[in-house]
Amino acid sequence: MFYDLNVLYTAKHVELQRTLAFLAELGYNGVALSHTINSKLPADLTSPIPSPIPFSAPKGLRILTRCTLHLSDPSQNHRLSSLAANYTLLAIRPTSEKTLQQACLSLSPIDLVSLDCSIRYPFYFRQKTLCAAVERGVRIEICYGAGILGTGEQRRNLISNATQLVRATRGRGVVISSEAGRALACRGPWDVVNMAAGWGLGNERGVEALGREARGVVIAAEMRKSSYRGVVDVVFGGEKPQAEKEGNDKGKGKGKVLQDGKRKAEDDGLEKEAEKPLSKTQMRKRAKKAKMEKAEANHTEAGEGVEGSPQAQADGLKDQG
Repeated sequence: MFYDLNVLYTAKHVELQRTLAFLAELGYNGVALSHTINSKLPADLTSPIPSPIPFSAPKGLRILTRCTLHLSDPSQNHRLSSLAANYTLLAIRPTSEKTLQQACLSLSPIDLVSLDCSIRYPFYFRQKTLCAAVERGVRIEICYGAGILGTGEQRRNLISNATQLVRATRGRGVVISSEAGRALACRGPWDVVNMAAGWGLGNERGVEALGREARGVVIAAEMRKSSYRGVVDVVFGGEKPQAEKEGNDKGKGKGKVLQDGKRKAEDDGLEKEAEKPLSKTQMRKRAKKAKMEKAEANHTEAGEGVEGSPQAQADGLKDQG
């Protein structure tokens, strides 16, 4: 699956429809329509991109929304959470080294750090700063659209900046997008991979920049909005359904119903408690009591036997005479 996470949104729906259709023919599966904010955040943060879009999108093409905020003041970040809630993706475009460090190290919640590669920056891209952004889940975006339709100077700046970014990030955590405003600035996925090879990005890393890395940005953004502290969803909490609970309460204390419709007799719901083991003293008392009962029984039987013998009966008759 290939994604283009930066397609400029325009109110000219005919041109936008043509661009989306061309991207679908090139083999892209997902496209993010981007709205750019160049100044301070407005009072109304509602997305101007209609959802769903007012025309028929190509079949199989997923349409996302994105906001690209140009950050020139480090204090311009107190409403980013409200802004991110209105878009699928939130990208920050820093214009100075200080805002780049802030975006890579501490700014949240953001999904992409998008650098305008068509201009020349008065500073170098530091490996420690960019790798810190990649480690915390923020991806570095390279946009090639301005270098294709722009001037010769813009093409030189694109090659120079992209080479520095690939060197600083070692090719990890890089996302490549078009930033196309019309279909003429779009390129196919494999053409982009060949273009990135000229920047020092290997073919495998180039395919990941359009596929796995871009898809990971979308999934992470959706997970952040639908989950809470790492919990995505509770599938089963172990509780019983309400109907089953009511059925158990009604049938409590009664016999079980067998398959043939008969009820099996049971006790009143109370199980016999297991007898506690006897102590040695109790065992001796019971043994002594049983011995005494046995001795009394033997003595009684012996007395009855003597009284009933013939000699005893004869002695009794003599005494009577």
